[in-house]
Amino acid sequence: MTLTNRFNSLLLIALFVLVGGGLFQNCKVSYSFTGASIAPDVKTFTVYYFPNRARLINPNLSQQMTEALQDKLLRQTSLDQMQEKGDLEFEGQITGYDTRPMNISEGDLAAETRLTVTIKVKYTNNKSPDDNWEKTFSAYEDFNSNQILSSVEDELIVDILDKLTEDIFNASIANW
Repeated sequence: MTLTNRFNSLLLIALFVLVGGGLFQNCKVSYSFTGASIAPDVKTFTVYYFPNRARLINPNLSQQMTEALQDKLLRQTSLDQMQEKGDLEFEGQITGYDTRPMNISEGDLAAETRLTVTIKVKYTNNKSPDDNWEKTFSAYEDFNSNQILSSVEDELIVDILDKLTEDIFNASIANW
């Protein structure tokens, strides 16, 4: 390679670095150890109340779902919470709260019962509308059929809400 070719190559690299650095500066996305990838101009979020529209109603579930998602976002991002019109908005409704027998054993008896919670979520990214979506999420926990739902319900709900908020977080903030 001649001296002129080397000089031209170095000049092209330097030009690319100078011009490319300026061009791509605004395309920065910040990452955290929690899996969040949030654009630097996103500073706030809003989680609206999730009304319960399921046939079977757990009277505390709406409040628990709303608070669980708020807590997840506060713990795993540096975003500030707003009552309304945040840069990121989460709204939706609980559409299902059902039990059904699982693991049918001898004599047509269920060994376990499954509690399933289904929610419909609308995610709005006011800074990047191309990222908006509406999705349905569902999570469940099984319990021994010899137990009464009311005796294990609170514990099951905590586990189910952990799964649901993780799925919502991954679909919105982590972009999975």
